[in-house]
This record gives sequence, structure tokens and C-alpha cells, in this order.
Amino acid sequence: MESLLILHAVAAACAPWLVTRLGRASYFAVLAVPPAAGLAYTGWLALRGLPARESRPWVQVLGLELSFRADPLAVLMMALVTGVGVLVLGYSARYFSAADEGLGRYGGVMVAFAGSMLGLVATDDLLLLYVFWELTTVFSYLLIGHDPASRPSRQAAMKALSVTTFGGLAMLAGFVLVGQAAGTYQISEIVARPPDVAPVALVLVLVGALSKSAIFPFSTWLPAAMAAPTPVSAYLHAAAMVKAGVYLLARLGPAFGDVALWRSVAVPLGVVTMLLGGWRALRETDLKRLLAYGTVSQLGLMVLLFGAGTEGTAVAGAGMVLAHALFKAALFLVVGIVDHATGTRDLRALSGLGRAMPWTCGAAVLAGASMAGLPPLAGFAGKEAALESLLDTPPVLAGVVAGSALTAAYTLRFLWGAFAGKPGVEPTPAHATPAAMAAPAGLLAVLGLVFGPLAPWYEGAMSGYTGTYADPGRHAHLAPWSGPSLPLLLSASALAAGLVLFLARGPMARAGTALHVMDSSQVFWTAIRRLDRFAIQFTGFIQRGSVPDYLLLTLLATVGVGLFSIVYGGPPHLDVPVVGWQRPEQPVIVVLLAAAGVLALFSRAYILLALVIGLTGYGTALLFLVHGSPDLALTQFLAETLSLVVFALVLRRLPVEPAGGRLPMPFRLGMGLAVGVVATGAGMLAMAARGTEPVGASMPEAAVEAGARNVVSAIILDVRAWDTLGESAVLIVLTLGVTSLVFLRRRSYAIERVEHGHRPGEPTHWLASTLPRGQRALAFEVAARLTFHTVLVLSVFLLFVGHSGVGGGFAGGIVAGLAITVRYLAGGRNELAAAVPVHAGVLMGLGLTLSAGTALIGLLFGQAALAMLATDVSVPLVGHLHLSTGLLFDLGVYVSVVGMVQDVLRALGAELDRQIDAGENA
Repeated sequence: MESLLILHAVAAACAPWLVTRLGRASYFAVLAVPPAAGLAYTGWLALRGLPARESRPWVQVLGLELSFRADPLAVLMMALVTGVGVLVLGYSARYFSAADEGLGRYGGVMVAFAGSMLGLVATDDLLLLYVFWELTTVFSYLLIGHDPASRPSRQAAMKALSVTTFGGLAMLAGFVLVGQAAGTYQISEIVARPPDVAPVALVLVLVGALSKSAIFPFSTWLPAAMAAPTPVSAYLHAAAMVKAGVYLLARLGPAFGDVALWRSVAVPLGVVTMLLGGWRALRETDLKRLLAYGTVSQLGLMVLLFGAGTEGTAVAGAGMVLAHALFKAALFLVVGIVDHATGTRDLRALSGLGRAMPWTCGAAVLAGASMAGLPPLAGFAGKEAALESLLDTPPVLAGVVAGSALTAAYTLRFLWGAFAGKPGVEPTPAHATPAAMAAPAGLLAVLGLVFGPLAPWYEGAMSGYTGTYADPGRHAHLAPWSGPSLPLLLSASALAAGLVLFLARGPMARAGTALHVMDSSQVFWTAIRRLDRFAIQFTGFIQRGSVPDYLLLTLLATVGVGLFSIVYGGPPHLDVPVVGWQRPEQPVIVVLLAAAGVLALFSRAYILLALVIGLTGYGTALLFLVHGSPDLALTQFLAETLSLVVFALVLRRLPVEPAGGRLPMPFRLGMGLAVGVVATGAGMLAMAARGTEPVGASMPEAAVEAGARNVVSAIILDVRAWDTLGESAVLIVLTLGVTSLVFLRRRSYAIERVEHGHRPGEPTHWLASTLPRGQRALAFEVAARLTFHTVLVLSVFLLFVGHSGVGGGFAGGIVAGLAITVRYLAGGRNELAAAVPVHAGVLMGLGLTLSAGTALIGLLFGQAALAMLATDVSVPLVGHLHLSTGLLFDLGVYVSVVGMVQDVLRALGAELDRQIDAGENA
């Protein structure tokens, strides 16, 4: 299964490249290979025997696995997803012209969606199911909004994304509650041993399922999604995406189907959706929107059947899932053929196509008959089983019979509107239909006829799933013909009522218009606009652009949380030992830190304030050193020194003295003391509440076993590799964002050289300065140049001894950055350009690529990140070296830090120098 998913991902990624090198037919033929392989794999699973399961570890700490399981329900959905996917991609080769824009994007997203849907129906893990669920949401958004120039497409895509994402987030919360209650997220285990879950968990899961399958009140997004290309509608809204919610109900039905809450939510909403969707379809004039509301109606029927939670309704539901995918995908493809041949989907403008397009009309009639429930088609078998399974629930049965009558009526309206000759309307001219377009629709319609007689065999094949329901309910069976019976009488009555509704289509349309109370689309967009307006107003009230206000709110929230915990949580009853200090150096350093903090309150100059704040950082580094952490102390010293330099560079463009604070000193002092008390108390309580031995006690021994004596470096690189990679990426993005603001008005980001007192053509010497006379410090220049390369060697040394001693990639990078900084401070921006001739962006990109690539290589070979290489070597004149993949990762961090320091100096140093010089010369 993993290979299939990777194949889909590769094909999706290569689609934009393939479309430029292959013809249209060859392009879609290549893209159809992954779904075809999935269909073959599905057939092989069915022949090999079910159930089949495969898994591999994913997040071992949480007990999560990349697990996939194939049972009859999963195989059914896999066959629909892959089989219909192959036909729709083949259909797309003729539906789109070679001149259409966005074919590469369309093909890639379609294959990616197919892979996501395949993973969704095959996974055996709730959280992995959610991952695939949201992937289908994103890809459906891209497919519905295929035409970015069309406003209806953009709005429809946004509506689908908003509704289904809301449902997905609710569903995730429900999954977490269910998984915690069950002690596992494995779906097969949950179904085998249903946990006792809170009602809110089931409601949240149902919200996700109902929103995905467009069940009332979430129905509004599906008709709007008809702005998508017709192949998208045939795939997403007939066989794939909208079936995801139905599939979730079917998958969890054996576990929760007999819960009263599950039934009381799913069954009534299914009945309401079936009736409302069918009623609305009777007055639609666009063939696709007519089918869309019909899809909403039939999704309500399937949700009703699986929500009822009995074996009989599950048998009927399984029959309807297969039948609906076949006839509805075929009908959507027929609409595409009609639109492609005539240029319109308006049933009022179409006339006489039954004679002009006999094969297409035949496929539509066959699929429509299955949708209306005529024997011996698959749709008839599913509908008869549904009526039979609901005989013990008369109110629900009445709703299904009424819905079936509406289904028959809008089926006749579709066939009449698309193919019948209409009085007073000229026959619609239509060009010939390519066989590649007509064949998929015809094949799906014929399959609906083939599976009708095979219904008993299909029922037996699905018994491995339907037999897992605890409540057998009323017995139902799938059959092409069961003889005279009450379900047959009800079905005939529904067909007759449907015929009457169709014949009275004029009065019914007028009645529907008269009874129309509100437009769901208008309600949705009104709610969205009001939400946007509220968000703008609230953001304007909170986000005023004032850093002091943000800091004040943060500190007030910190104190408020502490007071709330004490007042409503009760005073702590922990035995908290109060220890003044553990070493005599600690109180001395604390006094110095407190003195620096008090001095910062009374500082009246920016530069003095920066220096005093730096003293607090150096004091913290001393505390690290006292506690036996020279690696942390070194990193803190280096980072604090570099921060002071950056402060000094920025302060050149600020006033000498800061403006007075808006808040009085006593208030600020009291706020600081309150925050300090809350933070200190929380730390003490947290340490006192610890009931087990800290994990840090086992870290030194584990580090030695891994070949590392520096515990901190081992944790950062080996244990928290992904966290370190993420932090590096964030720092790079922040650096680029801040420094780019300095270059806002420039097109070139290169460091402009400047010469002071140097004539063109005159030879330069070792101490040729680029600074103006009066700004030179000869001793500083000499020291900077003499020590530059030595400090760089030291930084490389720290890089290599990161695991074995004090240092690492971050510390080594900062040391190298300090060497570059001293070189710039001594000689100006020309010296900066000479010290690091490589562009800062190249260094940051290279470093991040090296770190990410090193981490990913291990995963590609089936190992943990940074676990590919580990060896000890002895180098003459150097000594013992421990080489590992972590060293390559650390090298990426080193290069990234050097690039960030260079970028900061380039923007806040060299560029500000240039701006200052330009201002003085203006």
C-alpha cells in the first residue's frame, strides 16, 4: 500500500513536467497508471483472501503506526476509487483540449486526490485517516477551483474548504476522545472492542462525516461545487470524496451503530437530506446542479442506512454505495458529453439529442433507470433492500418512500431535459462524441446492469463486513428480483408517484419557488462576511501595533492564570522545600542579576539599556557554568555577545534616549514583581509535583552508548533532530523577513563597496582601510585581521567536538559569526564583503538543505533520522574524532548560522552604513 501511495505522489509531482513533454492522450494515460495499479492491487487482495493487513512504525512514542487493513468494505471503496479514477482520467483526455490551461495542475492534483482517497479508505488508524481526510479536502479545493479566473469557481472552492475543514477539525477532536477511551487508535481494535465513549465524542465524529458527505445542514457546498470541471464532479461528487463521510459511518457503524445518540443524529438528518435534496432537484434547470441535488438526496439515504446501525441496513447501504457510484458517475460523464457537444447544460435549451446522440442517450437511460430503482439493475437491488430493512420503522420507511418518489421524478426530469424533443424548441445541434468520452460513461452504466443479477454474490462477498454489526435488525437481502412483496409494492408506488410529480413538473417548480424561504448560499456568505467583519474589528482592537501593549497583555495573562489557578484550583498542598542556594556562587550571581535588572529600570539611554540587559544574559550564562554546563554557558555567552552587537548596529538609527513610558514606574515595578513570583512559584510547584525520576538522569549513560559525551549536543541532534531542524528553518525565515525590510526600496542586495582615500589604480596593501579618516582604529584593525582565521579554525574545532566536548554546530557558527562581526566592525562593509564572499542566501539555503537532507536520508533507507553513520577514527596530529550523520546535520546548522549572521550584518550594518552615508551626502 505504501508503494501505491508513493507512486501516486510521484506521478502527481511529475504531472506539470509530463504535460509539456507528452501529448494530451499520452499524458492522461501515464497519469492513469497509479490508479490502474491500485485497481490491480485491489483485485489481488480480494483474490488472496480478506482481511489483509500491513503496518510499520510511525510515531512510536505515541504508539502510532502506518497501518493499512483491507476488509470487504475497504476493498469495495478501493475498487471504486481506483476504477472510477482510471475511467475519469481517460475521459479527461478528450474532455479537455490541448490548448486548455492548467492541465498539468489538474492532472497532478487529480492523481494526488486519488492517492489520498485510497489511503483514507485503506488505513486502519484514526489519526492517519484524519491526515488523508484533510489531504482530500485540500486537493478537492484545488480541483473545484480549477479555473482561478472564475469567481464562482473560487467561491465554490472556498465554501467546500470552509465547511469540510470545520467538520474535519471537529472529527479530529472526536477521534482523540475515542482513541483515548479505547486505549488505541487502531480502527479494527476499536470496532472489535467498542469503548465506552462520551456522547460529545460521537457527535464530533458525526459532524465530520456529515459535513464531508453534504448532509443537512452542511449540504450547501456540494451544489456550489458544480463550478468544477465535469470530470471532477464525476469523480469527487459521485464515487470518491462525498463517499468519505458515508464510509466513516460504515466503518464505525459496527462499534457505535447501536448507540441511541448515533442513530438519533444520523437517521433523522439522512431522511431530511434525502427529501430536501430531491425536492430541490425538481426545479433545477442546469443538468449538473440537478444531479448535484440528486447526489445530496442519495447521500442522505446512505447515511440513513449506515446510521441505523443494523446488519440489514448495512447490507442495503453496501448495495447503494456500489450502485450510486456506478450510475451517478455515469450520469455526470453524460452531462460532460452533452455540454462538450452542444455548449450548454440548460435543459430548457436542449432538444432532440436522443436521436443525435443515441449511444450517449442509451447510457444515460440505463444509468437513470438504476438511479430510479428499476429491475434488474443494481440500483433496484439496493433500494429494495433498503425498503425491506426499514419495515420495522414506519416513519423512516415513509420518508424513504417519499424520497424514492422524488428520485424517480428528477430522474425523468433529467432524461427528458437532456434528450427529449421539446415542443417549440429547435433540435440542438451537436457534434460527434469521441469514443474515449462515450466509453467510460457507457461502461459504468453497463456495470450497473451487470451487478444487478450479481447482487446475491455481492451480498455474500460483503458479509465479512455486514456480519460485524451487533444488532441484526430486520433481515434484508440484495437480489435482482424477489417476487411480489411489500417492498416491491412500495417501490412501485414510489415510481408511480414519481411519474405524477414529473408530469406535474410545471406546478411543482412553481410550488418549489413559492415555498423557497431562504438561499443557503446567501446565508453562508452572509455569515462569512459578518465573521470577517468581526475578525477585522476585533483584530483592530487587540492588534494596535504597540509592542508595549502586547507585552502588557502577555504579562497580565501570565499573572491572571496564576491567580485563577490559586482561587479556583485551591491553594497548593505540596511539600515544596525552599532551598536558598546549592553553591556559594549562586547568591552572588543572583545579586548581580538583580542589580542589573534594577539598573535597567533607571536607564535613560538605549545603548546603556542594551548593555545592562546583556549583563543579565551573561549572568544567566554564569549560572549555567556553576551548574556544570559549560556547553550551555558558552552558547549563552556567544549569543549574548552577538545580540549586543546587533543592538548596537540598530541603535544607530534610533534616538539617543528612549521616550518615557506611558505607564507609571510603580505599576511597571509591581507588574514585574508579580510575574516573577508567579513564574518562580510555578517552577517550584512543578518540580515538587514530580512523582517519578526525571528522564534526564538516564541521559548521560545513553549519550555515552551513542558515542557522545556532550549530553546537550546529543539531545539536540539525535533526540530532537526534527525540532532543531524546525527551529533553524524558523530562524532563517525570521532573518530574511527582518533584513528584507531594510532593503525595501532597493533592487540589489549586494554589499556596495566604497573607497575612502584610495585612488583608482593605486596598489593596495594589507592595511588599506575602507573607513573614512578619523574613524580608523589601527590596533583594532590589526587584531581583527590577525585573529580572524584563528577564530574560524576554533569555530571548526567546536563543530567537530560538539558530541565529544563543549561546542557544536550552533556554538561554532556563532564563533565564526563573531569573527566576521569583528572584521566588519574593524574595517567596514568592504571588509564584510571580503570576509564572506558567498551570498548570505546561498549559505542559509545550503545549510538548511544539508540539515534537512541528512535527516531525510535515514528515513529513505528505513532508519531513524540521523542514524545512518557512526564511526570513530584517529587522525594524525588531530586526535580521536567521532564521525556521524549528526556531524553532517550539525554542519548544516553551522553554515546556516554563519549565513544568518552575515545577512544581519549585511542589512543592519553595511546597508545602514550606506543609507547613513547617502543621507550625509544628500
